[in-house]
Amino acid sequence: MSPHHPIGIDDTRRRLSLAAVLLAAGAFMKFPGTPGARAAGGTPARSIEGSASDDGFRANRRVRAGELLVHYADVGPGNGRAVLLLHGWPYDIQTYADASLRLADAGFRVIVPYLRGFGSTQFLSARTPRNGQQSVLARDAIALLDALGIQRAVIGGCDWGARTANIVAALRPERVAGLVSVSGYLIGSQAAGEKPLMPEAELAWWYQFYFSTKRGRDGYESNRKEFARLIWRLASPKWDFTDETFDRSARSLENADHVPVVIDNYRWRLGLSRGDPGLDGIEAALARMPGISVPTITLEGDSNGAPHPPSGSYRSKFTGIYEHREIAGGVGHNLPQEAPDAFASAVLDVLAMASPRHPDR
Repeated sequence: MSPHHPIGIDDTRRRLSLAAVLLAAGAFMKFPGTPGARAAGGTPARSIEGSASDDGFRANRRVRAGELLVHYADVGPGNGRAVLLLHGWPYDIQTYADASLRLADAGFRVIVPYLRGFGSTQFLSARTPRNGQQSVLARDAIALLDALGIQRAVIGGCDWGARTANIVAALRPERVAGLVSVSGYLIGSQAAGEKPLMPEAELAWWYQFYFSTKRGRDGYESNRKEFARLIWRLASPKWDFTDETFDRSARSLENADHVPVVIDNYRWRLGLSRGDPGLDGIEAALARMPGISVPTITLEGDSNGAPHPPSGSYRSKFTGIYEHREIAGGVGHNLPQEAPDAFASAVLDVLAMASPRHPDR
């Protein structure tokens, strides 16, 4: 299959050593400090009807999963094949509103959670550190699948969500029927974050350095909505989103834990936050940049203004069935919301790619 498959917005068809991977996967099965996570083979936690205040696409369910009371959208038939979609920053579940309805109409059960620190998702304990490091977000995703009794799912992600999906696919491939990753391979490490980039690349990460200061934390706390609007414009310079579209997502940034989680995420990348010592083994495995063997489609918009790696730089990281698609038409960083047909098509196609080798039933 060609590594590059250009399609338009409305087109709807379309090593780490083995020992280290197994070690990391084993650690993932026994993440410390995750009350409420259901062990594989156990009884799933009860999913509670919710009444989140979103307009339109809503977080209509909630469930205790790991350290969190996760609020999530659950659309499509309950017995449909599961798709887990993970948003990024400074976005929310609306990233997948249109794509999710397309997938639900095709018979899939689509789960779209608010990440920790976003929307109506809450920490179960005031004593839990508001940690934002990459592995804790992956732990949250596994805990949610466990709580819902979902053994395998297609996982898709954008921004933080793509990194999280990458990690789950790399370390727990038996839980992943297929991967759809916007901007490709995004697993990182603190060691990688210490290395200086060329000046133009450093400039693109200006907000990461801003967040490393008290002024930056206070500035984001005071101006999170204005900050988010600026990021949206820079990351998707050709996306003509409306005030209504922006405001619908910006409300999700009002979560009381939002600022500490976001600041910790970016400070951790620069080695300015310790992270959870219980996750050091996982982070050491991720620092080796493990390969991803599950069937994968990576996507990139032709107008992505956010920092992102060129597709050729990560091709070798995907060792299984693989395809890369460039999405034309002025598509920026928030690709699933800007080009929902292209994203939904990728989810459908990665399952078709996976079926001969990875039957899900």
